[in-house]
Amino acid sequence: MPYESQLALSLSPYVAGEQPKGRTFIKLNTNENPYPPSPRVGKALNGLAESLRLYPDMEATGLKEAIAKVNGLSPDQVFCGNGSDEVLAFAFAAFFAGKRLLAPDVTYSFYPVYAQLFGVHYETVPLREDYSVDVDGLMQGAPVALANPNAPTGIFLPLPEIRKLAEHCRKNDAVLLVDEAYAAFAPETAVSLLKEFDNLLIVCTFSKSHALAGMRVGYALGNLRLIDALRRVRDSFNSYPVDRLAQAAAEAAVLDTEYTEQSTRRIVAARDKCREALLEAGIQVLPSATNFLFVRADETDAAPVQQALRNEGILVRHFTAPRLKPWLRVTVGTEEDMEKVTEALIRLILGK
Repeated sequence: MPYESQLALSLSPYVAGEQPKGRTFIKLNTNENPYPPSPRVGKALNGLAESLRLYPDMEATGLKEAIAKVNGLSPDQVFCGNGSDEVLAFAFAAFFAGKRLLAPDVTYSFYPVYAQLFGVHYETVPLREDYSVDVDGLMQGAPVALANPNAPTGIFLPLPEIRKLAEHCRKNDAVLLVDEAYAAFAPETAVSLLKEFDNLLIVCTFSKSHALAGMRVGYALGNLRLIDALRRVRDSFNSYPVDRLAQAAAEAAVLDTEYTEQSTRRIVAARDKCREALLEAGIQVLPSATNFLFVRADETDAAPVQQALRNEGILVRHFTAPRLKPWLRVTVGTEEDMEKVTEALIRLILGK
């Protein structure tokens, strides 16, 4: 007899991108920010060592107030967690356990893992031929979860479509979860819809736009009832998920809006320049509203191109799902990084 539970044996864990050791790479495989966090972060962390003997503020009060201020909300509409992955896990447990959840078939691959873990009946709706989200297909059931912009495609769903989904879910007494991990690089966010919809939950992260992937801080925005449900789930696992250092770093980062906007603009400019060059060369690249590009590197399987890039010291992400195998996901790095990866992609894909 196995020592493990049947649940542990049955889970198919999420597989993250490679974190290399022992060699220097241009690392464009895990959607990290190529620039350091706000200088205010370092200042905020100075002198905190003595306070680490104490548990952190379980409600992350200062951080919640800062997030609320930047988003034009009240602090009781904010929930903080140990990375957006933890917040997503709590949301799946709070709103989807035992229910039939619809999601796009190509999206963040952690969703089916959480569904399996929390007893969610997870059903997928295929993306359209152009890899955009099929909103009408998602409206065949409720609740609904989706990343917007989507991952790993990078395609953005406009606000009227999100409103349509929110209305549909509300009519069915269900939550719409919108994962906005990449929304800082998109034309707009769904935050404005929170005034209209008490069933809308938006999940965000500090890992991308605020360059705090190493701190593991995420948060949710929503109606007080939804936030209270997340708190109940959290407190059944761990009442102190966000540590003191992470709270201080994230609070400093979110309040430095000017720095975040500047670094975000640089990333968007480098993204668009790379995409235009690849398109001009004849390589298919999906429209992106994120800090990455989805590049068609082969007719059937892009793995050889990924390996060739790795041999040249460039890491990008390849997915093995049948519909995704011809594609590579390329995180946007510095301007210098993107010049090198653009040249390498054109040469390796087209043989030029």
